Amino acid sequence: MLEPAFSSLPAGVPLVGSAILGAIFGSFLGAALERLPSGRSIVSGRSACEGCGKALTVVELVPVLSWLVQAGRCRTCGSRIGGWQLACELGGAGIGVASLLLARDGLALAAMLLGWQLLLLALLDLRHLWLPRLLVGWLAASGLLVAVARARVTDDAGVIGTALAGGVLGYAMLWLIARFYLKARGREGMGSGDPPLLGAIGLWLGPLGVVETMLGASIIGIAAAIVMLVSKRKIDADTALPLGTCLAATAWLLFLLQGPG
Repeated sequence: MLEPAFSSLPAGVPLVGSAILGAIFGSFLGAALERLPSGRSIVSGRSACEGCGKALTVVELVPVLSWLVQAGRCRTCGSRIGGWQLACELGGAGIGVASLLLARDGLALAAMLLGWQLLLLALLDLRHLWLPRLLVGWLAASGLLVAVARARVTDDAGVIGTALAGGVLGYAMLWLIARFYLKARGREGMGSGDPPLLGAIGLWLGPLGVVETMLGASIIGIAAAIVMLVSKRKIDADTALPLGTCLAATAWLLFLLQGPG
């Protein structure tokens, strides 16, 4: 459903605009995916080739198109530009379009905000098994702000209480599972960023959304394990699966199709 502010425009204009906006955000997320693990700033310093260090020109920074025209390589040194950058840009564009088409009750902009944040967290966990606390904190803060805005629009303070209950339940659920595993097996079985992530998701989706997110993430995890087995990859007690990636993917789909709790 298109946002009311866009309803008077020809149908294709908002969709193209959301795709372009999403690709631009995705380009920023791709840079963050490269810089954050090495401790570099994501807000200062010009974009440069990771291979030769040459600052990129405007022409080389056009989302998606630059990657395709350059065949995924630097124009100066020929080093490969990882597919992660293209994945971020296409993912960002897809989130923009899907949010505008499918989000319910005028929540398209909120769905975009949630989707872009979860995309970065999902890829960081998938690539590095790392969920930065600062990014999870921003996710939690934005979820609470959306709840406050909805409470004011609907004149229903209970919306905030539902969001807070979801946040507490999400964090407590995974924290208790992690503590039980540690006590039973004598070692960590879950990343320290997973409970805060589910808590932040709970602020967006509410208590029922937390339960549904856990169920959906479990199904995705089982499917991933089956794929690994079929492809003859070794799976044992030490095999690490990115739970945060599964949680992020499930949470955004739930918000997109059902809305907040």
